[in-house]
Amino acid sequence: MSLFPPATCPRLIVKIGSALLVDPDGGVRRAWLEGIAADIAARAGAGQQVAVVSSGAIALGARRLGLPKGGRASLEDAQAAAAAGQIALAGVWAEVLGHVGLTAAQMLVTLGDLEERRRYLNAAATLGRLLQLGVVPVINENDSVATEEIRFGDNDRLAARIAQAAGAAGVVLLSDIDGLYDRNPALPGAVHVPRVERIDGAIEGMADRGSASGMGSGGMVSKIAAARIANAAGAGLAIASGRIERPLSTPARHTLFVAAQSAPARKAWLAGGLTAKGAIHVDAGAARALADGRSLLAAGATRIDGRFARGDLVTIEGPDGTLARGLSEYDSDDALLLLGRRSEDHAAILGYAPRSALVHRNHMALL
Repeated sequence: MSLFPPATCPRLIVKIGSALLVDPDGGVRRAWLEGIAADIAARAGAGQQVAVVSSGAIALGARRLGLPKGGRASLEDAQAAAAAGQIALAGVWAEVLGHVGLTAAQMLVTLGDLEERRRYLNAAATLGRLLQLGVVPVINENDSVATEEIRFGDNDRLAARIAQAAGAAGVVLLSDIDGLYDRNPALPGAVHVPRVERIDGAIEGMADRGSASGMGSGGMVSKIAAARIANAAGAGLAIASGRIERPLSTPARHTLFVAAQSAPARKAWLAGGLTAKGAIHVDAGAARALADGRSLLAAGATRIDGRFARGDLVTIEGPDGTLARGLSEYDSDDALLLLGRRSEDHAAILGYAPRSALVHRNHMALL
């Protein structure tokens, strides 16, 4: 078992892209899928708990409904295709896993299920119990009700969030490419990157936004975003090709994003958030203070973007980019009044007893 063996990875999340599961005519690539099921069974037999994040519902449903452009001509077509395709997708997974002695369970989630703290904990509890029971959860975004504003947009980041919720040590993104290259792999001289110790601007600059198959909605940008989320939760993430038979048991070239030390669960959840309601911009002095583990004080804030309420998730933007995510202690209107002002002035400005910080360090995750 080449990637994340059971001995070092008790729980594994495997994401499978649409182009791997569905052929260009909209049919299931059953023989390949049966190989994946055999790989999962082998890992389960060795003591590893595996959950699958599976794309393919829209592609399958579009064929059954006769919709153009793979069901993606409009949001309404995509939702209808998902509704028809999800039942087919679940049936296929139940069948192939059943043939190797495993029970499948379906979990459909929306962005809100993993972004709102209480719903996130509920989803995590369900996922954990299924894995404890030896079941293979098959997870997908609930595209039949998701809209452009609230959907993940791809299953790469969903897989990383599921890994976070499940406490998984590893994520494998099976795709139509065997990892990260220093430029678009179609260009001459492109060099494969086998290992990434830290995601920085240079790594993000290598990303290509295209989806080679035309079926999926993500590209390398979404995969790097997924790696950042997974790594923040202490999970390693590998981008590997699914264009081989038995990809979970056959050694092959891939890119591994190495996880740093795991953050506490709440801070990992904050770091992985996708739906910030606004942004607080800070000066270089405040950026240094945050790096030293301090809270964000109003004196170091320079600008407010967006409208948000107390308790909403916001990003903290420094001179060189995003520094952190956290829960605001103020609504945006009051935060705007406090920009650049010293703490001792806050009560007079607001007319009420102020809080100690715009974003407290206990409710903040550095990126």
